Amino acid sequence: MEVKVKILDALKYISGTILAIGLIFLSFGLLESGYNYLAPIGIGTIVGAVFIFLMGIFFVATEEMLGKMSN
Repeated sequence: MEVKVKILDALKYISGTILAIGLIFLSFGLLESGYNYLAPIGIGTIVGAVFIFLMGIFFVATEEMLGKMSN
């Protein structure tokens, strides 16, 4: 169980960092007049962070279910 908690913690920090970077890009793209090209990059980064988080949760849940089936 300890390994799964470590994986979830790493997943939380990685996806949170990527999400923060995406939010910064999106806010600069929407609020600053000369940086319009950063808005789609920010949106893509945010979607990527959510995808990474959901896939990590899916892998941990799958590992948990496979562990219960083998016991």
